[in-house]
Amino acid sequence: MTHDIHIIGGGLAGSEAAWQLAQAGFKVRLSEMRGSGSMTPAHQSDRLAELVCSNSFRSDDAERNAVGLLHQEMRDLGSLIMAQGDVHKVPAGSALAVDRDEFADGVTAALEAHPNITIVRERIDALPENGLTIVATGPLTAESLAGSIGSATGKDQLAFFDAIAPIVHFDSIDMETAWFQSRWNKVGPGGTGKDYINCPMTKDQYMAFHAGLMAGEKTEFREWEDVPYFEGCMPIEVMAERGVETLRYGPMKGVGLDDPRTGRWPYAVVQLRQDNASGTLWNMVGFQTKLKYAEQVALFRTIPGLENAEFARLGGLHRNTFIKSPELLDPTLRLKSAPHIRFAGQITGCEGYVESSAIGLLAGRFAAAELKGVELTPPPAQTALGALLRHITGDAEVETYQPMNVNFGLFPPIPGKSKKADRKLMYTSRARDAFRGWLTA
Repeated sequence: MTHDIHIIGGGLAGSEAAWQLAQAGFKVRLSEMRGSGSMTPAHQSDRLAELVCSNSFRSDDAERNAVGLLHQEMRDLGSLIMAQGDVHKVPAGSALAVDRDEFADGVTAALEAHPNITIVRERIDALPENGLTIVATGPLTAESLAGSIGSATGKDQLAFFDAIAPIVHFDSIDMETAWFQSRWNKVGPGGTGKDYINCPMTKDQYMAFHAGLMAGEKTEFREWEDVPYFEGCMPIEVMAERGVETLRYGPMKGVGLDDPRTGRWPYAVVQLRQDNASGTLWNMVGFQTKLKYAEQVALFRTIPGLENAEFARLGGLHRNTFIKSPELLDPTLRLKSAPHIRFAGQITGCEGYVESSAIGLLAGRFAAAELKGVELTPPPAQTALGALLRHITGDAEVETYQPMNVNFGLFPPIPGKSKKADRKLMYTSRARDAFRGWLTA
């Protein structure tokens, strides 16, 4: 069968993109290396959309949760991944969890049965020079193809591991304790001299924090990850092992920062740097960590100013392959330097099963519109799909860009003051109105 578009990668994003294009009437060649004699170190089978970690798609609450809202929007757009998730769900309270084997079997069977899809078990070693293509190879992209992507985008634009620091919602930071200031009041390009949020620590608070880092339970790397440590992305607890004062002369140094409450430099300080253009999310500088999630939340809430912190993302360090999408991709996920190629899924820098599938869905719909010769306007930033897409293609800070789950911090802020519970309902209500308007435009 001749094809209209080539999709590389049969994971969640590639499967969803193929479905969207096939349903729109276009012929799809879907290349998947598993089943051709090649296998990633994480997968166990050659089934499409195999879940390699958890079996959970997380919250299905579309009223108060951003990922639940994303579920709803994807269902409204005829998502294969959500349809199969609903068919093969298992009890999980308010979350959507699936029987992983039956789910992958269901996705594979649906794609194999579609008359517009040809599944080819083959490894693709280089980006095609022509022809519409979607690259959806995920965090375990084969070395040869990763090399080709690196050559096309620039070697410094391709990451092979995540060194992730936690990200905090701005409106959960106590600004009566914390304050805005750059070290020595330095003003960088586009800066003001008040580009960081600073959370001060006394000696006793610092010592207790250091002890908590040492005692906290850490995650272990999986055998296949083989994640290297580099000085620039050293987990904070590994730095702390070098001596009790190490952090005070590294990411937690207080010199050049004047606590407005005392007029003095704090014994130690935790700095947060703005993580998106909207200023709703702030990154804990130098706080990449292997601490388990519950340990992170408990310990980081002992930091003055972060006692009630809400985290959009917690820290981690693991193998991943992703591109600096905000710099490289246009608003419809096309590679600016080679617009016949789109990227989708985790390789764009989204995190999570549902988010990867959602970006695959959008890539498929953008490509279908292009094949029809029409323009598909990206979904509004007020929607879950639009907020996630905007993070990937433009709102995130390029230099600190890291994979991200969908969360309300990616959405344009709700004006005015409101209770947290009310604010979530306001986000979802606004999103549904914007989504309906986009569908009918």
